[in-house]
Amino acid sequence: MNKYRNKKTVVDGITFDSKREANRYCELILLEKAGKIYNLRCQPRIPLMVNGKKIGHYIGDFEYYVNGETIIEDVKSLVTKTAVYKIKKKILETYDPPIYVREIF
Repeated sequence: MNKYRNKKTVVDGITFDSKREANRYCELILLEKAGKIYNLRCQPRIPLMVNGKKIGHYIGDFEYYVNGETIIEDVKSLVTKTAVYKIKKKILETYDPPIYVREIF
């Protein structure tokens, strides 16, 4: 049994942590094929910097572009919205320009 009772799911040879995340990937693939989004990436890794010092990294679920704007998405449930996640998200929002994480419930 997984920590959050999620079920790992494989789509297109990619293993996702949950069915919800795999379903969101399928939606994003359709949007990319329709030309609504572009450059879809899974598991983007962003360094966490505080006072010019790297303190770790944030790994989102998806990154893509819409009209030149970078979108970072994280598929969440109430139990996966942990204190560590919230701190990492707030650090990203302090960047110049800020990085906002779009939460998908």
